Amino acid sequence: MSPHTSMAAQKSALATAAPHNMQDPPSSHTRDLEGAIDAVTASYEGQLEINNLESAALPNKRAVIEAFNHLVPVIYMGFYSRRGLDRHNLRYSISEHLYPCHTVLSDQIHRTVNYEEHSPRRGPERPPNFHHDVVLRLFRKLPDLRRQLNGDVLAAYEGDPAAASVEEIVFSYPAIRAITAYRIAHVLNNEGVPLIPRILSEYAHSETGIDIHAGARIGENFFIDHGTGVVIGETTIIGNNVKIYQGVTLGALSSPRTRDAVSPFKRHPTIEDNVTIYAGATILGGDTVIGAGSVVGGNVWIVKSIPPGSKIFGRPREEEMPG
Repeated sequence: MSPHTSMAAQKSALATAAPHNMQDPPSSHTRDLEGAIDAVTASYEGQLEINNLESAALPNKRAVIEAFNHLVPVIYMGFYSRRGLDRHNLRYSISEHLYPCHTVLSDQIHRTVNYEEHSPRRGPERPPNFHHDVVLRLFRKLPDLRRQLNGDVLAAYEGDPAAASVEEIVFSYPAIRAITAYRIAHVLNNEGVPLIPRILSEYAHSETGIDIHAGARIGENFFIDHGTGVVIGETTIIGNNVKIYQGVTLGALSSPRTRDAVSPFKRHPTIEDNVTIYAGATILGGDTVIGAGSVVGGNVWIVKSIPPGSKIFGRPREEEMPG
């Protein structure tokens, strides 16, 4: 189009080129659309649990993820910085992330607490500055989280011969992304923060295919190889130096919901130190303990405890199961 073309001619050409759905719909379509909008609006007059019309204080998922994406570079600063780093500018680079993270995350925690206080499922009383204080406590735990995650990265390096370097693991292994989200979410979960730990764990789940509930208790040097399809339930306990492969489920046997429970009862298994669980294994039940040093083969179904040092392969018959 010539630069000398008139503004009116340009507008006319753009209107002609615009797709049909960018133009005003015919009046009959407009009436149909208005009718659909009326029907959706009317659906909010019922007693649906998902209405939440008065819940302006609900957290914003994108803001929670924004806060998480400030924390990840603080933990792995050398992998995320866009400038050269040294001891002189490191503190400034960390501050660039923690200041906005504090603002965003404390606001989102305030929203969740405010919502819960006005919800029929009201949670415990919290002090007025809970949202600020809990974020500061999380920040103070970042050095220990970095130490734990360093162990997880090294476990991946030592446990996967295909890993060319630690850098490759941090940059590209989905398990590290999922475990990082878990360890942050677990701190917030232990602090009694509602909603946000689950938002973080489900964000990591959607990104990696690895579902780790924030309530699970996971020890040092944890490695998930490949990772897709791994499920680790809320009351799972995992010891140190545990390695699991893709498709492993650490789940619960079917049980009724207890809405009024102050704390969740033990529904998921305990995995002791130095256990390896191969792909596709399913281990269920709160009373199920996989003893230290055991090896669980692929596609095994386990609902009873096994003693330390066991090797379970194939599909054992009921009478072959320990216990």
